[in-house]
Amino acid sequence: MIARTGHFEPIVREAFPFVVPLFIICLIAWALDSPWISFFFLCAAVAVSLFFRNPERMPPGHEGLLLSPADGTIVDIREDAPSEHLPGIPLTRISIFMSIFSVHVNRAPLTGTVRKITHTPGRFLDARDKNSSEQNERNSVVLDGDAASIEVVQVAGKVARRIRCWVREDDRIGRGERFGMIRFGSRLDVYVPKEYRITARHGMPVTAGVSVLAELNEEPEPASVLKADT
Repeated sequence: MIARTGHFEPIVREAFPFVVPLFIICLIAWALDSPWISFFFLCAAVAVSLFFRNPERMPPGHEGLLLSPADGTIVDIREDAPSEHLPGIPLTRISIFMSIFSVHVNRAPLTGTVRKITHTPGRFLDARDKNSSEQNERNSVVLDGDAASIEVVQVAGKVARRIRCWVREDDRIGRGERFGMIRFGSRLDVYVPKEYRITARHGMPVTAGVSVLAELNEEPEPASVLKADT
């Protein structure tokens, strides 16, 4: 059975500790006849709410498509990228940078079972730094799909220092389902095995749960079948 994380609200609940105090200050300032101060905090509350927006998304196509787990821009595609959580497997790492203007809710690239979740403490380099994938605080989620296993890594950044993961090990999650978020701009790395053909390109803007990063390689027909056809 596919697990549902329950984070379907238009503004994710992680916003409440930030938005509610701003609205309260806005109302207090209005009551004290300080309209400009009230307006400032109202604008701040709206801006923070937009950061935590959580739009509905419809995954495209069939299950053979590997979708982007984050909104943002692809800043790096690196072949032969090792992963300690998927050892001994040839992998390509696709890195996505999320700005403060991006939707920060993360989504599953494929339908699969959460095999392993690993949180690693670390530094808070700028998420665009090529060393941030190995040195920054991060949270790794390994998903076992029907055709192959992939790894999605939520990487904290210079400003984004709060990683949220809404799934647990052994959960079954659907393609495009929400599985977590990172607060205030950061980076996601996707480790893709050779079973997939990379279609993403450096500098390409992507949308979580919609944009296609890779396609499952079609298996060639067996030699016996080809011989029979001829």
